[in-house]
Amino acid sequence: MREPSRTAILPTSERGGTAMRWLAATGLMALASPAMAQQMTPPVAAKKPYQVPSPHGAREDEYYWLRDDTRKNPEMLAYLNAENAYADAQLAALKPLEAKLYAETVAHIKQDDSSVPYRKNGYWYSSRFATGADYPLIERRQGSATAPATILFDQPAMAKGHNFFALSDWAVSPDNRLVAWAEDTVGRRQYVLKVKDIATGRIYEDTITNIEPNIVWAADNRTILYIAKDPTTLRGYRAMAHVLGTPVSADRMLYEEKDDSFSIGVGRTTDDRYICIGVQSTVSDEQRCAPAARPTAFTVIAPREREFRYSADHLGHRWIIRTNRGAKNYKLVTLADADMARGAAAWRDLVPGSDAVFIEAFKPFNGFVAIDQREGGNRMIRLLTDAGKSVPVKADEPAYRMGLSTNEEPDTLWVRYTYGSLVTPTTTYEINARTGERRTLKVTPVPGYDPSLYVTERVWAPARDGTRIPVSIVYRKGVKRDGTAPLFQYAYGSYGISTDPGVDAGRIGLLDRGVVYAIAHIRGGQEMGRGWYDDGHLLNKKNSFTDFIDVTRYLVAQKYAAPGRVAAMGGSAGGLLMGGVANMAPQDYKLIIAQVPFVDVVTTMLDASIPLTTFEYDEWGNPANKPYYDYMLSYSPYDNVAGKAYPALYVGTGLWDSQVQYYEPAKWVARLRAKKTDTNPLLFRVNMEAGHGGKSGRFERIRQNAEWQAFMLSQLGVAGS
Repeated sequence: MREPSRTAILPTSERGGTAMRWLAATGLMALASPAMAQQMTPPVAAKKPYQVPSPHGAREDEYYWLRDDTRKNPEMLAYLNAENAYADAQLAALKPLEAKLYAETVAHIKQDDSSVPYRKNGYWYSSRFATGADYPLIERRQGSATAPATILFDQPAMAKGHNFFALSDWAVSPDNRLVAWAEDTVGRRQYVLKVKDIATGRIYEDTITNIEPNIVWAADNRTILYIAKDPTTLRGYRAMAHVLGTPVSADRMLYEEKDDSFSIGVGRTTDDRYICIGVQSTVSDEQRCAPAARPTAFTVIAPREREFRYSADHLGHRWIIRTNRGAKNYKLVTLADADMARGAAAWRDLVPGSDAVFIEAFKPFNGFVAIDQREGGNRMIRLLTDAGKSVPVKADEPAYRMGLSTNEEPDTLWVRYTYGSLVTPTTTYEINARTGERRTLKVTPVPGYDPSLYVTERVWAPARDGTRIPVSIVYRKGVKRDGTAPLFQYAYGSYGISTDPGVDAGRIGLLDRGVVYAIAHIRGGQEMGRGWYDDGHLLNKKNSFTDFIDVTRYLVAQKYAAPGRVAAMGGSAGGLLMGGVANMAPQDYKLIIAQVPFVDVVTTMLDASIPLTTFEYDEWGNPANKPYYDYMLSYSPYDNVAGKAYPALYVGTGLWDSQVQYYEPAKWVARLRAKKTDTNPLLFRVNMEAGHGGKSGRFERIRQNAEWQAFMLSQLGVAGS
């Protein structure tokens, strides 16, 4: 995919006067003085008749023309630039507050921070930021964590000359001489594979385009396994093997997944003996593995079946498998090497399933297994020895999250994990599986932050069907629970992805201004187990929306917040949530922030050429089937925009977004502008040189966040905004 033409799209730095003068020349909007910014007329997108076909009848989509897969249509680009210029004008008065929020966030970041080194194959690996740098250095040391460092990736140098840069995966060859990596300089998530000699820095001529950021070396130190993407849908669909020094056209295809509802990945087992190709959909998995020394003939661990999920790892003389077979919340089973040919019939329970405990992940060690699990809405760690002894890892706060950290070498008694909450900064520990002794390796530094000044709570909000929704809350001590405080509520609630609490440097300034922050752990995530997910997707998706609304109403009723001072935020599938909430309960929110929102559900899911569509049929439903079509149509935010009052809205997107195409929020904003009856501000920020994750670089992301934060504080009437 080509980068946008600089003549067609104005650079971000020119969004001010130059952009507005250019827009005036197009006739799309009049150039107003700064004093008249609030009176500036919002951009108006043209309406062009278009019928979206479906097996159940056509629907009118007057803004369908905003879709341009080449991203070169001058009329479309002019509209997006007009929206950016309008947002600039409306936000101009908030620039001082935006700058202050940016400075406060940066002040809470240790700019020259580094990660905890981890050991693998005789080397210690870590990353390190230099003061002022947007990207870290990745380096390694031989033999000792304090030995002289060799820089593997100088990311600040690699990013120069690029408006977007992401190094999303890298792998060192087994003999420690070479490193392969996947980089993206557009934001479309179409990665390029490159290889270099670590000692000399020489970059090989071998270059492979349009891959997933998923790289594995075979044991011969010459063969690299990678996942090729379909050029249209961007679905990873082929596992390929490339031999260094040979043409890419000669790469060997190891496996092709023809079912377009499945995605594909590749990895090595904990003991490095096997390379496995994993294939998964929302409701089914299949894993095939081959010796790392001969990754040619792959053996299937267990054939796929609908509603049968599993993932297998190997250590010693057995496989350990996480599966939902006979255990909705998953269990762990073992399979001896000698019984491999017998498949699932030879699986033996290691950790039985539980109605109360959801097994999130696991990591095998010599003599024990570390289990990453959820119970009561919290994520925690448990160690299970081969002798059957269970060592739980305890926590002292009501709402928290633990997670297994980097554990590359299994021959140890020490397990690394992280702990954090909405008050406690992320802390890396290691715990002894035999004695339970715990050592602190690092507390993430947050300059100028005192955890003792803040309070975190876990409350349970009743949903309208009687379900109790866990909510994680944080606020600064001294904030009165008298129904006057502003509330900032966040949720995601899709794909079984859970939202865990953690300290965010960008949130501290909001808390210090008296804002109460809440995470609504709504159905559609997996905080309360697999049933929590099942009750929030497909024909139960509306539960996610009503859960979020009911949490808001509960927090207001319990006087955590004032009824007219509530802001809501969600992104991507969480942006769908925001769109649904805006249609269903606009009166409950002063402001809604929807980042890269998936709001045109029906049209997108009818089009198999759009990335993500086909392997999300089991998440949203296939609208070719009328029950799903009707249900999706009943909540799709774009299709349900009505002539009524909406809260203030801040909508964000990236022109090069591969996950939620830019035209979904563009169409939604255009229709909202045409139909809504209120005078509340509606702002649409388009990153013209970014994708789904927004701008790259830590400081650029902070700048981006400071904009909507300033807008939020002003809308909530926070003092000083």
